[in-house]
Amino acid sequence: MTLSTKYNPKEVEDKWYKDWMTKGYFKSSPNPDKEPYTIVIPPPNVTGVLHMGHMLNNTIQDVLIRKARMQGKEALWVPGTDHASIATEAKVVAMLKEKGIDKKDISREEFLTYAWEWKEKYGGIILEQLKKLGASCDWDRTRFTMDEDLSKSVNKVFVDLYNKGYIYRGIRMVNWDPQGKTALADDEVIHKEVNSKLYHVRYKIKGEDAYVTIATTRPETILGDTAVCVNPNDERYAHLKDKTVLVPLVNREVPIIRDEYVAMDFGTGCLKVTPAHDINDYELGLKYNLESIDILNDDGTLSEAAQLYVGEDRFVVRKKIVKQLEEEGHLVKVEDYVNNVGFSERTDAVVEPKLSTQWFVKMQDLTKQAYTSVMEDEVQLVPPKFKNMYRHWMENVRDWCISRQLWWGHQIPAWYLPSGEIVVAETEEDALKQALAIDPNISLEKLTRDEDVLDTWFSSGLWPISVFNGIMEPDNEDINYYYPTNDLITAPEILFFWVARMIMFGYEYRGERPFNNVYLTGIVRDKQGRKMSKSLGNSPDPIDLMGKYGADGVRTGMLFSSPAGNDLLFDEKLCEQGRNFSNKIWNAFRLVHGWEIDNSLDGKQNQVSLNWFEARFNAAIAEIEDHFSKFRISDALMTTYKLVWNDFCSWYLEMVKPAFGEPIDAHTHAVTVQYFEKVVKVLHPFMPFISEEIWHRLAERKENESLMVAEWPVLGSSDTILLDKAEAAFEVIAQVRNLRNAKQISPKETLTLNYKSEAPLDFIGFEEVVGKLANLSELVAVDAKPDTAFGFVIKGHEYFVPVQGGVDVEKEREALLKELDYTKGFMTSVSKKLSNDRFVNNAPEQVVANERRKLADAESKIKALEEQLKAMG
Repeated sequence: MTLSTKYNPKEVEDKWYKDWMTKGYFKSSPNPDKEPYTIVIPPPNVTGVLHMGHMLNNTIQDVLIRKARMQGKEALWVPGTDHASIATEAKVVAMLKEKGIDKKDISREEFLTYAWEWKEKYGGIILEQLKKLGASCDWDRTRFTMDEDLSKSVNKVFVDLYNKGYIYRGIRMVNWDPQGKTALADDEVIHKEVNSKLYHVRYKIKGEDAYVTIATTRPETILGDTAVCVNPNDERYAHLKDKTVLVPLVNREVPIIRDEYVAMDFGTGCLKVTPAHDINDYELGLKYNLESIDILNDDGTLSEAAQLYVGEDRFVVRKKIVKQLEEEGHLVKVEDYVNNVGFSERTDAVVEPKLSTQWFVKMQDLTKQAYTSVMEDEVQLVPPKFKNMYRHWMENVRDWCISRQLWWGHQIPAWYLPSGEIVVAETEEDALKQALAIDPNISLEKLTRDEDVLDTWFSSGLWPISVFNGIMEPDNEDINYYYPTNDLITAPEILFFWVARMIMFGYEYRGERPFNNVYLTGIVRDKQGRKMSKSLGNSPDPIDLMGKYGADGVRTGMLFSSPAGNDLLFDEKLCEQGRNFSNKIWNAFRLVHGWEIDNSLDGKQNQVSLNWFEARFNAAIAEIEDHFSKFRISDALMTTYKLVWNDFCSWYLEMVKPAFGEPIDAHTHAVTVQYFEKVVKVLHPFMPFISEEIWHRLAERKENESLMVAEWPVLGSSDTILLDKAEAAFEVIAQVRNLRNAKQISPKETLTLNYKSEAPLDFIGFEEVVGKLANLSELVAVDAKPDTAFGFVIKGHEYFVPVQGGVDVEKEREALLKELDYTKGFMTSVSKKLSNDRFVNNAPEQVVANERRKLADAESKIKALEEQLKAMG
């Protein structure tokens, strides 16, 4: 293979992804001889295109799945998409509108034909984009939540829960989205603080020339009032017992009821009651048998029941009714007011509480095991801080409204007889059988299927089971082998929408958890901390980023600063850093590739360097494995980054590199290639493309060989004494280099290094390495500082570089005093830490030992610096 001078991701990425696909490396099937490792993708909306949140989430999944594959596990990453009822229906309605077609003018069947056409045309875009990222999913297993077998699973579960008494149909107060024209579950409502107005309105007491004043933020709902409520303990309103008032504008006579629900210190202490449009008022309506007047149509306009402003939008009416109330003398005053308003998670429309006949799931019993499994860490949330959020939601869970007034989705498997009786069945045939048992003369044509579809999260909740057909065939080979899955990577904002329901369904239908760990990523924000959005124009196109920096560059850029559960402040410079990392690796390969080998050389001088990198690599692998075990993926990458950039490229290759134009011995070259292979293996989960390219170039490979399925490095022992000696050597080299820079001494000029020490040097065995990398002619022990020399101190060892032409004594004294002052400050901070009993008694033993070593080193350094100053006179 020819070797280009610059790494070109475009040439490499498409080539290797095609190779991996062709050779079937992503595919998985049950293998009893191997441990399974399974991830199911959080199915992106079929409407979606790749955004930065997807990039982070799927990069983490790919890192985990690639590492597991290299560790010899039967690794399976199941891809797929979600039908996303509300979002997809909105897209299809918009498409039809462009064609001049109104949804209400066509049948359900015609609409679904258009919807399926739209899905087939646009639905796979995001999955194709994930391939550019390097996602190693088993694409042959791609699922869609409305696939035939997944739809059958949904019907089966609905019928089962209905027969168990968990699903029921009833009139309840629901969250209504007037834009989507559908009910929403409680957790599909996003509450935001809004600057509103608080309107004080007076109601005339019937038969008296007196009034009561109520305060409301929604004056349009006055038209649906059927009572006024006061607290029975409120002496201000004791005289109102058994009286009635007239609702302004419509003059409806309504009772004054008394209930301790009313807070005496809020507003006027007098509450208007609108049972059809407020959940608390609804409860009062049930308690006191109040009339319920629904003044809103499904689209948010006022209904005939409102009597006034019929057909006009609720917010338009709000302005008009305030004006009318003022004109007719009912408006007392208006105040600025900040309140929490519910918005639809999908359409961002203001949600209206509305009485509606819907289908619900009783959650109290179903969620018990899902609650305890997380609280007792059977399912572990990473980071665990999200347990409190999960606990709060599960302890306050309400029945789940699962019906949606849409056409796209899983149509509820319930049929109505002409008598109004309901049959619930998996198929039309089963529904007819049940109906015949009720009415022997019934026919299929006389059965009417429920128009609504199920909440998308109902089918998504079955995802870890249904992708393996575990509902329809609960004892099949796939579900028995791959379930429970291992890790779920998702966002905290769908912890309740999705994660809790998967856990709930997992215990209900498999008797065990659906996954072991839930890794919760943070939100990707811009560098100013703002959430990325199209409207702000701060969300870069991931495809463009990969074109500019390469997929490996973007993958590492996303992971450089993404600790679990914490938001990622994305800056394009992170991707630039990732690209620079790719170039560093490529240049390291070009260096090794360009070495000429001389078999006559023995290379003994490199043995300590070879031994050091072996020890350093093993120490790094231990650290990387520890990070992975704790889901510190960003930390695992940083350890890998330092291993490659610092240890391998900046130190090891410089240690063994032959002089310019000189050959290298065969042994050093062979071991270096082995080390390079180990390095790219550790890199592979993070940077799959460049690692695969270099691995193939390092040695001749067979047709069926790939780094993707090569063995993950085995953890070996690490010689800590050798590592400490190397660190000491590197510190001396760095000090000599710093001295050259400060004194403007050319790197090419060979220097002598003197040292004065009462103890042996810390880098015994690395003298040749220090000499080579610091460009020293000799290392000489002396009893005193030479007359003309620059110096530095490391852990009590004094080092001097003799120079010709003399030394500026005052300048050197100033530098030594500055260093002495800093070292004394450092020693004070360490002493303070060690004098803290809580630290000494509770910190790990190794941490305390390190602090004591730092203290001893500082004391030795201070002594040496003071002696140097004393010698200066």
